[in-house]
Amino acid sequence: MNPHYPHLGSPIKIAGLTLKNRMVGAPISIPEIGPDENLTRDNLAFYGLRSKGGVAAITISEGIVHSATGKTHTKHILLDTRMSLPSLTELASMVHRHNCLASIELSHGGKYAGNRSQANEKAKRFGPIDEIWPDGTHVYEMPEELILEIADSFGNAAAMVKEAGFDMILVHGGHGWLLCQFMSPNTNKRTDKWGGSLENRMRFPLLCIEKIREVVGPNFPIEFRMSGAEYTEGGYDISYGVKIAQALDGKVDLIHVSAGVHENRDAFVITHPSVFIEHGCNVHLAAEIKKNVKTPVATLGGLNDPDMMEDIIASGKADIVEMCRQLMADPFFPEKALTGRKADITKCCRCFSCFGAYMTTRTTVCALNPMIGREREHECAFSPATPKKVLIAGGGPAGMSAALQAAARGHQVILFEKNSHLGGQLLCEEYIPFKQDLFNYSQLLAKRLAETNVEVRLNTELTPQLAQELNADMIMCAVGAVPVVPPIPGIDISGKVVGLDAIHQPQPAVGDKVVILGGGLVGTETAIYFDSLGKDVTVVEMKNDYAPDTSEMHKIALEVTLKKGHVKMHLNTKAKEVTEEGLLCIDNNGNEVLYSADSIFIAAGMKPNSASVEALRYAAPRFFQVGDCFKVGKVLEAVHGGYYGALDI
Repeated sequence: MNPHYPHLGSPIKIAGLTLKNRMVGAPISIPEIGPDENLTRDNLAFYGLRSKGGVAAITISEGIVHSATGKTHTKHILLDTRMSLPSLTELASMVHRHNCLASIELSHGGKYAGNRSQANEKAKRFGPIDEIWPDGTHVYEMPEELILEIADSFGNAAAMVKEAGFDMILVHGGHGWLLCQFMSPNTNKRTDKWGGSLENRMRFPLLCIEKIREVVGPNFPIEFRMSGAEYTEGGYDISYGVKIAQALDGKVDLIHVSAGVHENRDAFVITHPSVFIEHGCNVHLAAEIKKNVKTPVATLGGLNDPDMMEDIIASGKADIVEMCRQLMADPFFPEKALTGRKADITKCCRCFSCFGAYMTTRTTVCALNPMIGREREHECAFSPATPKKVLIAGGGPAGMSAALQAAARGHQVILFEKNSHLGGQLLCEEYIPFKQDLFNYSQLLAKRLAETNVEVRLNTELTPQLAQELNADMIMCAVGAVPVVPPIPGIDISGKVVGLDAIHQPQPAVGDKVVILGGGLVGTETAIYFDSLGKDVTVVEMKNDYAPDTSEMHKIALEVTLKKGHVKMHLNTKAKEVTEEGLLCIDNNGNEVLYSADSIFIAAGMKPNSASVEALRYAAPRFFQVGDCFKVGKVLEAVHGGYYGALDI
């Protein structure tokens, strides 16, 4: 029995397979695959790192069983061609090398697929019913012969991945993809044997499972992912979700309960919980299903705390917990939890940096883990031959990240922070409920520094004279950014105009009526925070959109949260003057508008702390800027800049 987490650390037998603990890596979109649509060495390294840290099993995403009709994008692993077998075999072998079991997701996009490409722009989309979308897209009712063909393809795909050495499979029946489309009364309105009653709607997914079982046998686990509730207008709720699970009971070996449908923006940030949603938001769905089935149940949904996971298993809400983004933030989460090192876990802060990169540049990153997406580089890392004396100016995330990596490479490191605490701008998140994981990350970095030989000098500003006295070989400048203060009359009215310092206290130093000048990410998130405290909040933004500096996924989360609140957003509105009554503005029509306020919160952006940078630039033989003093960005740029800057020493 594990002395730290006896339930989370206990083995569980699924079909003929024993999982060494109750933690499984859920499917996650992979980095860009090769031009031949096979896995690359980078892909193997990505999953190798995730399997190295003690998780019982890792599930690979996204395997498409019928590429002619099932692809939704170009990052799919094609499971209907033998050309995929070599890289899949190597991947399973790599996962096994780390004492981890290998699983893979079998999926089909249904009406959201169509295999559309430059060479096949007119390929048909098939779904449960014939429909025409508002944009004119025609979805064709899937004929029975194609239903049977795709069911066979699930079986054929399972046979190939078993041959490749995989230990189990996950059938994707959730999130609005093909099997979910057939199971849901909202999308399947057929009147033949493939629709109508629950029994008919389940006929297709159960046929797919049957085809899989025929080829893998009784001792090869089949996990079925389903949405416990769809959280969309007309979609099914948990009561229907229970009925789906009961139809699966005894026919699969693990029922994996997720939530939502991907085409609904509000539901999308429940499927992939945003920072504004509580951790474990979908656990209640699994708990309800577990009451009604005999098959083991897995749960997930923003889980990043081993104590919460232990309670889930101990209280019988689920038999297995699954993690996705958390194993990017810290692949060694399971090992740390089960060896009594939970305080050293880097917890996912749900910032959606990973989704942002995936959806724009088609790369894979994690804001808090610079190794993600560059795993192969670290397989060949070497310590420096000649240790250097490195002085770091600034104790924010960039400076601390640089100090930790420089020390790990054998350098003598002294970190200077002019304030009394490490953390930089992340300290401002301390009292904001939905930013706790990010604040805690700053404290984790400080804790890790205390456990190294890095000398930390608080309340001390690094000056050129001090650097020369210490005979530094290199200065890493991480002095951060300073607020942009708009040059408008009255901006210096004392007590009326406040900045970030106003929120770094248990209760923000603002009145009941607040105008926020600036609708970027900082201004928008601050508005949500003030609104949650019952303040009357108005945001003034001169551009035609709010939070343009965030990722698409986080923007969805902001939209969903703002709709539930009372924040008044005024776009295309330019501030003219701060008065004793409030903020005088010019609206989009050129009219003057006064927004009355007790407090005006300045969120007009940040700019590099250039004065401090230039003062230190020639105070040592080598000089390197990291974080916001180089280029203002988010925590990802700060952490990665410090980390990789230190690798250059």
